Amino acid sequence: MLSPHEFATLMLVRQAPDQLDMNRDELDALLERQLVILEHCGEGTPRAYLTGKGRTFLNALHPDDIRGEASKEIIQGPPR
Repeated sequence: MLSPHEFATLMLVRQAPDQLDMNRDELDALLERQLVILEHCGEGTPRAYLTGKGRTFLNALHPDDIRGEASKEIIQGPPR
């Protein structure tokens, strides 16, 4: 089970990954549970992305967000 802070961090990765503090302890827990992955950008700065498992977890808890994510895929391409 995720703590409230871990859950909030997971939602932040989904909705505003650029605003995420990469030094959050909660991020380590999400990495351990394979709900997020880190990828290094061109500047060498890591960025967090949801894994398939992370998307499934959030979609199960927030089914209303599925439509928003589907429309994002059309504009931005499929999630990683």
